[in-house]
Amino acid sequence: MPPVVDGPVPPHWGGPALGQSQQSPLRSGAGMAQTHPMATQHSAPERFSGQVPDSGPGVQEPAATRLSGPLFRDDPEAPPMSQQAPFPDPSADGPAPAAPPAAPKGGRDLRAAIGVGLGLGVVVVVSLFIVKWLFVGVVAAVVVIGMWELTSRLAETKGIAVPRPPLAVGGVGMLVAAYLGGPEAALVALALTCLAVLVWRMSEPPEDYLRDVTAGIFTAFYVPFLATFVMLMLAADDGPRRVVLFLVLTVCSDTGAYAAGSRFGKHKLAPRISPGKTREGLVGAVLLCMLAGALGMKLMIDQGQWWQGLVLGACVAVSATLGDLGESMIKRDLGIKDMGTLLPGHGGLMDRLDSLLPTAPVVWLVLVGFVGAG
Repeated sequence: MPPVVDGPVPPHWGGPALGQSQQSPLRSGAGMAQTHPMATQHSAPERFSGQVPDSGPGVQEPAATRLSGPLFRDDPEAPPMSQQAPFPDPSADGPAPAAPPAAPKGGRDLRAAIGVGLGLGVVVVVSLFIVKWLFVGVVAAVVVIGMWELTSRLAETKGIAVPRPPLAVGGVGMLVAAYLGGPEAALVALALTCLAVLVWRMSEPPEDYLRDVTAGIFTAFYVPFLATFVMLMLAADDGPRRVVLFLVLTVCSDTGAYAAGSRFGKHKLAPRISPGKTREGLVGAVLLCMLAGALGMKLMIDQGQWWQGLVLGACVAVSATLGDLGESMIKRDLGIKDMGTLLPGHGGLMDRLDSLLPTAPVVWLVLVGFVGAG
């Protein structure tokens, strides 16, 4: 039975059009016995006015209100509907109820992240200082897994079918060529890998050929080719120490940015790309990297000077931040939070390589300029 009210019937209840009025039956007996015409009328679908009706039996919340959790790691997370402060009752006596504490922001599991990071560090250091070729194998495995994560996300979100076999073989070939033959050999291996991607894709139908091979060439450059600069550092006489300095400075960039940003961060660095990054965090990354660079350059690199470490640290902080923003841009385009789930507390391997890959050529170039190729 429709609700009985006094006065004109609102038009969105199925009554007459605007400009007309119709009285509803009164609450007296005769009026209650009458059947209002609107009980048999079907109103047109009304437009959404932006207001959500009160919850009640048979009323479901819109789908958008049932979503929870941030899409990206550095996006702030809103508290669930059940934890949000209720609307105050103006008729109630006494002060309005206090709002519950804000829900914590989404982020990494720090314990798992630290544990995984320490484990990876042990593997890297042991392989570096025992046999150099063992470290080459570790980097090759990381590169292949990283390419698999990236191409899998491209296929899932964009339907891009990147040829994986030539990328895997060519990626490992680039690393070996760089370690044995230097930069020129790495460039030749990159060119051959791109050619292999073009030829391999010819076995499939021609639809989306250009799209697939373009993504394949991008993957070959982004992951294995940038990783070849780690092999170039490793090939030097003091190669293991150069690689350790490169890794330490990149970690210092992330640590300094997190420490300064979480404590002093107020001004967003790139809110449309990574809302969690702040200008204060970038300053913290630069300062810590410069300090670590001055110490590392003097103590770890042959003929290194402390002032050279200051320059190296500043360059690493900038390149690591740009690399992190670059992968954040890729993930936002793909609409994903992480590239994978292989590393607890970190996401995928590509989520840890985002700062390392663009930083490797910067560190190699600065070291060659200051102390030579070794």
